[in-house]
Amino acid sequence: MEHFVTLFDNLFLPQGLALHISMERNAGNYTLWILCIDDTVFDVLSKINLPNVRLLQLSQLETKELKNVKMERTSGEYCWTTTPFTPKFVFDSDNSVNRVTYVDADLWFMKNPKPIFQEFEESGKNILITDHGYSPEYDLTEKSGQYCVQFITFARGDGEIVRQWWEERCIEWCFARFENGKFGDQKYLDNWPEMFPKHVHILSKKEWTLAPWNANRFPYSGGIFWHFHELRLTEKRSKPLVQFVTSYSIPPITRKQIYKPYLEDLSVAIQIMKDHGVHPIPQQKFRRFGKIIGLFKGIKQQIWRINYELVSKLQ
Repeated sequence: MEHFVTLFDNLFLPQGLALHISMERNAGNYTLWILCIDDTVFDVLSKINLPNVRLLQLSQLETKELKNVKMERTSGEYCWTTTPFTPKFVFDSDNSVNRVTYVDADLWFMKNPKPIFQEFEESGKNILITDHGYSPEYDLTEKSGQYCVQFITFARGDGEIVRQWWEERCIEWCFARFENGKFGDQKYLDNWPEMFPKHVHILSKKEWTLAPWNANRFPYSGGIFWHFHELRLTEKRSKPLVQFVTSYSIPPITRKQIYKPYLEDLSVAIQIMKDHGVHPIPQQKFRRFGKIIGLFKGIKQQIWRINYELVSKLQ
C-alpha cells in the first residue's frame, strides 16, 4: 500500500476533495493522510468520512517551533512552513508506514502513480523529488526553483536527515517572495542533490508530472498527474464560478481533456460539501477586467470562467 499525505485548510477543501476523487479512481491500494490546517476542515472531513483517508489535526500536532513563527507568516506561508513536518506526522502516527509521499492538494491523478514508485525503488535512494520541467518560455528556475514541492516521497529512516534539514530551514525562513536565493519552502530543494547525493533521487520522466508551466512541452496524454497551479474559486453575485487566471498558454486539447474533467470532479466535490451543509469559500476576488489588467502589466492572461451549473447540476 502506498501512503500519501497532503494538507489544506477550509479554503482549499474543494481541491482536496477533488484530489481524493482522482485517487479513488487511479491510485490503487492507498491511504491518503490529510493534515487539517484548521479545525473546521477536520470537523467537515470527519463528517464526510472519506474512504481510504486518515485525518491529522494540526491543532493537536503543532510543535513549539511552528507556533513561534505562525503569527509572522500568512496562511499560505504557514502551510508551506508546515509541509516538511507532514511526513514525520505520518511516521509518528503509524509505525507500519515505511514511506509516505507528500502531494499538493491541487494535484489530480490521471493514472496510477505506480511507475513513479518503481523508478524510485530502482534508484535505491530515500527521497524522491520532481523537476518542474518548465517549457523554455516559462522557465522560472532562478526564482521558483528547479524542483517542485508537489510530489515528494520520503522513506522512513535514512530519509530523515533530509526532511529534518528542510524543516529547520523552513522554520528559519519561509515566505512568498524571492530573497537571497530562497523562495517559500521550494527553493531549498535545489540544494538537495548536491548536499544529499546518497539520499535524493530526481524523477527522470518529466513528462509524467504535468502542470501549466510545461503544458506546451509535453503531451497531456503522457502525464500521471496534473498540478492545477493558479486555479481558484471565485464568486460573482453569490453565483459560484471557477475563474482561472493564468499567464500560461494552455493548449485547447488540454483544456478539453484535462481541465474539463477536473472541473467536473471539482463540481462533485462542491456538491459533497453542500450535502454536508458546507459552502465553498471564494479563493480570490472576481476579476472582471483581468485580461485588460494583464495587458497593462505586459502579461498575456487567459481567464476561464465556468459556472458550476454548466459542469454539473448543483442546485
